[in-house]
Amino acid sequence: MSPTTILDEDNNGKKVDETMYREMIGSLLYLTTSQPDIMFSVCKCARFQSAPNPITVVKRIIRYLIGTSDLGLWYDHSINFALKGFSNVDFAGDKTDRKSTSGTCQLLGNAFVSRHSKKKNCVALSTTEAEYLAVGSCCTQVL
Repeated sequence: MSPTTILDEDNNGKKVDETMYREMIGSLLYLTTSQPDIMFSVCKCARFQSAPNPITVVKRIIRYLIGTSDLGLWYDHSINFALKGFSNVDFAGDKTDRKSTSGTCQLLGNAFVSRHSKKKNCVALSTTEAEYLAVGSCCTQVL
């Protein structure tokens, strides 16, 4: 899913079984531990569990997983054990409540070991404040 894709609640559209939708989202969230590339899309869909209308997006994620079942992460055997952390944030990226979403990932040498993504509880007043909160979250994950 493109980061510029906007999902909104569609109260006039065809209703979807909420229980089935929640089960699908729960299964996809479980898969994000071994398939971190779907984290952004799954978390964006998980925001609509009370009004589950973007079922086509969830089906698209499942089709992507079927098509990429032979791909995975490669952990190289190396002597480089430097711990590196990266963070990013979108300032007021949610069009509904203008809250920012930050993401972090940590690498041990060249190996991906951890990731974290969260929509902030508060509204940042500037890009500097949003970046500062994202760096703090990244440092927390590293520690």
